[in-house]
Amino acid sequence: MALLNLPKNMNWGTGLAIGAASVFLAPIVLPVVGGVLKSLTKAGIKGGMVLYEKGRLLAEETKETVEDLTEEAKAELKEGRELTVAKTKKAAAK
Repeated sequence: MALLNLPKNMNWGTGLAIGAASVFLAPIVLPVVGGVLKSLTKAGIKGGMVLYEKGRLLAEETKETVEDLTEEAKAELKEGRELTVAKTKKAAAK
């Protein structure tokens, strides 16, 4: 009779009192707990949305910075090539 196993210090009266209190208090406690959980869930979703937006902006800024650096590097390489070609032409003209 595992169904009737009560803790050693608890008798039937205590168990029934706890059960009855649970039945009567559940309609009061559950909506309060539900409201708190709903608020926490909503706050978590809002936080996630803010973090997502900040991450997206950071990624866009990083991409723009890398593109700028790439263009600068290409310009420097082109300048270097032009200087090399000019030096080669100057040396060949001598």
